[in-house]
Amino acid sequence: MTNINIPVSVLNLAPIRQGQEPKDAIDSMVDLAQATEEMGYKRYWIAEHHNTPTLVSSATSILIKHTLEHTKTIRVGSGGVMLPNHSPLVVAEQFGTMATIYPSRLDLGLGRAPGTDMMTASALRRSQNDSVYTFPDDVNSLLTYFGPIEKQGYVKAHPGVGTNIPVYILGSSTDSAYLAAKLGLPYVFASHFAPRYMEEAISIYRNRFQPSEYLDSPYMMVCLNVIAAETDEEASIESTTMQQFFLNVVRGSQTPLQPPVDSMDNIWSHQEKEMASSMSSVTFMGSKETVKAQLTKFQDKYHVDEIMAVSYIFNADKQKRSYEIFKDIVDGN
Repeated sequence: MTNINIPVSVLNLAPIRQGQEPKDAIDSMVDLAQATEEMGYKRYWIAEHHNTPTLVSSATSILIKHTLEHTKTIRVGSGGVMLPNHSPLVVAEQFGTMATIYPSRLDLGLGRAPGTDMMTASALRRSQNDSVYTFPDDVNSLLTYFGPIEKQGYVKAHPGVGTNIPVYILGSSTDSAYLAAKLGLPYVFASHFAPRYMEEAISIYRNRFQPSEYLDSPYMMVCLNVIAAETDEEASIESTTMQQFFLNVVRGSQTPLQPPVDSMDNIWSHQEKEMASSMSSVTFMGSKETVKAQLTKFQDKYHVDEIMAVSYIFNADKQKRSYEIFKDIVDGN
């Protein structure tokens, strides 16, 4: 029988719910971190997005520091730091400092996308050259900065040297699968919004993986949506918050996270439904029994090493309950 007793983690984009101010959204982010830490989740990652008034996850490292400060054991990290926006040295200094204050609790997930539109990306960029193409070199720079003193060049990250902060490669297409495999690093696929290439990317990563000083064998994580509730019907209603979230993305509108509705039929067009649904197609949704069946089927096919769950649920208590149900499932409770 397929093992569904695997580590589970949390991704938070830090959305602003309708009726919240940015400070409320940050407080909600910490509150969920504390709750999922109590439940035994392995890690809590925070995304990076810019020029998005409905999300507060722009200064990711500051939010990570804030979350570390208010938790005790859960690993906290970036899902991810979008490297085209940042100098690797600055990232190494920031994360090296956090790792010094909070040893053995920090993860660094790295992405090659800007996490915003192109005009904002241009305003963020550390150079006018397209630093997307320097992503592999930037990743190697970070691995060096966090490594032993004898492998350093003239420029060093202080603090940072010798912290050995675990680095994860994030991807939403097949490009990063090749890089993660070549470098022998763990790979995290963004099925929560870009599931199209998931199967191909997993296959590429596993088939091409080269053992490294960081990993002996592939470590495949998949990020996906989870909406778990007491009944299938309740989960279906709660999922309309997620559907409105993805409709927001499709329309390019700037609406805070919305409460659930009885039906989406009057809210989206057929075309919008198709586009939003394709983005959220990798979703475990339903009662404990239903989600367990979905997880088992998923693991029968993909055998991933860890699942990172995103739950766009409007009510904070129901969101926590969703994470609690999911953790119970993997624990066999």
